Amino acid sequence: MKVNKAARVLEENVELDRYEAKYIVHPSLVPEIREFLKAFCVSDPNAEGDPPEYVITTLQLDSETLALHYARERESANRFKLRCRTYGTDGTAPVFIEVKRKIKGVVVKSRVMIPRACWGPELFSGKPPDVPFRNRHERVNFGEFRRLMQALDARPVMNIRYHRESYLGAQDDYARVTLDRRMCYCPARGWELPPMGVRWRCMDSATAFNRPYSAVILELKTYRDAPSWMSRLTERFSLERVGFCKYSTAMRLESLFQGAMYSEGSENCTYSVTGV
Repeated sequence: MKVNKAARVLEENVELDRYEAKYIVHPSLVPEIREFLKAFCVSDPNAEGDPPEYVITTLQLDSETLALHYARERESANRFKLRCRTYGTDGTAPVFIEVKRKIKGVVVKSRVMIPRACWGPELFSGKPPDVPFRNRHERVNFGEFRRLMQALDARPVMNIRYHRESYLGAQDDYARVTLDRRMCYCPARGWELPPMGVRWRCMDSATAFNRPYSAVILELKTYRDAPSWMSRLTERFSLERVGFCKYSTAMRLESLFQGAMYSEGSENCTYSVTGV
């Protein structure tokens, strides 16, 4: 079945070029969206329960001047993120380090699986440790991650956590629908992933979404030719595409405590004051 191929792409890919579209959805629509997806999708094999979901914790890296965050705020055509991601909450799962580039609307993501026993700050300083890469592509991707990190002098900045409900297109090579909820963040204090004993701050707020309600983030991910059912989904539920970055949203919310100002479009309007 093609779904097995889609699941294999999701599980094993070290490089993936795709298109992504995000939508802010009112929670009341989610049950109807699930019902619609039943005709076209199956549950993500990596997810558990009903609905099928898992917990993601991401450690975002950035420069001292937050160059990657501000590239997103200014909507630079070509930008990237450096992030380290793990699944679950007990700190036993592998860590995936990723470079996620956005180049004129196309998302190019490379990732490397780091066994839990190899995870730590020494991974990125001095001589690289002996990591059992799964293939040569991972070795190359690891070198590129270190190169970008060292060029920016990037360091841990922000932790993001959320629950992801995930589905795969049943008859598509790669078509994926995710629904992210219970989003929260905490400033990073080191390389611990996931961080333990920290106070998570809510991101599921009307302020974060710039809406009169708390919401769910629906995301469609596919190759260039999106299946027709994705278009039908957006039309049926009158979904409007938005730009939403969890990392920059967390930075924006955290900066409110420092007196930062934003426009009605949730764009930072204090650049001329801060000089950043």
